[in-house]
Amino acid sequence: MDSRDLRIIFAGTPEFAAVHLRALLDAQLQIVGVYSQPDRPAGRGQKLAMSAVKQLALQHQLPVFQPERLRSPEAQAELAALRPDLLVVVAYGLILPQAVLDIPRLGCINSHASLLPRWRGAAPIQRAIEAGDPESGVTVMRMEAGLDTGPMLLKVHTELSPAETGGSLHDRLALLGSRVLVEAISGMAAGTLQGEVQNDSLATYAHKLDKRAATIDWQRPASELDRLIRAFNPWPLAHARWQNQPLKIWAAEPVSAEGNPGQVLECSKNGLVVACGQKALRLTRLQLPGGKPLAFSDLYNARRDQFAVGLMLGNGQ
Repeated sequence: MDSRDLRIIFAGTPEFAAVHLRALLDAQLQIVGVYSQPDRPAGRGQKLAMSAVKQLALQHQLPVFQPERLRSPEAQAELAALRPDLLVVVAYGLILPQAVLDIPRLGCINSHASLLPRWRGAAPIQRAIEAGDPESGVTVMRMEAGLDTGPMLLKVHTELSPAETGGSLHDRLALLGSRVLVEAISGMAAGTLQGEVQNDSLATYAHKLDKRAATIDWQRPASELDRLIRAFNPWPLAHARWQNQPLKIWAAEPVSAEGNPGQVLECSKNGLVVACGQKALRLTRLQLPGGKPLAFSDLYNARRDQFAVGLMLGNGQ
């Protein structure tokens, strides 16, 4: 069977998922319905905003469905009425009960931003960088009731660079994942994919991101804080305290220096060197309260007296 003959429902919400949906549309696959989370308040005005997936779907005149949950008989009947051959899920954000998984003729598949079973859960991209993994990737798996536990169908690998950020890896995995997803759908249509059972003993849970996870503790080694800063760029952003105000840290690099954790050891256009539990970090891009992210060289020119050697930075909170 040709993959373009499949009746496909796509379920996803953020930009990562929208990149995948765009690839399916470019491949001229038949999308009979798009599911996305309900519109949520966003921005300073807290106005209701459509998800990236919904915006793309409407641009292509695709029917959009936004149930709060999929456990009600009404929501399941609405989905079944679309007569899907396959349900494709990418960062949807809602749990799919077994009754939904059983509806599509060929089942449900998911594009997950991890080399499963390494990182299961909500934030595999950031947790891989934070943990210092040498590589990451995307796994397309057949979905089952457990959290990211289904048989693996296809994988794509990518090495992580020493300068990798959550943002750069997100963008790369979105593109890699969208390509391998199209390949997986072709394999599903042809019946040629054989699933590989995951080894549960190798699984780690990728906890959901929040601002507390990005708190800087200067007692920790510089190498760990470097990974944390990169992992949580661009969100939720690592943060410390400067003159009893929040200080957001966009970029830094480990350096060989020693001192009391949190103490400024060097201040120049090259950056602000702050002692850690082991070695030190050179902070090169910062954001002060109410301001924009700036290279430290710009802050140094404007506020040189406020970033003097000996100043103590506090832990984030």
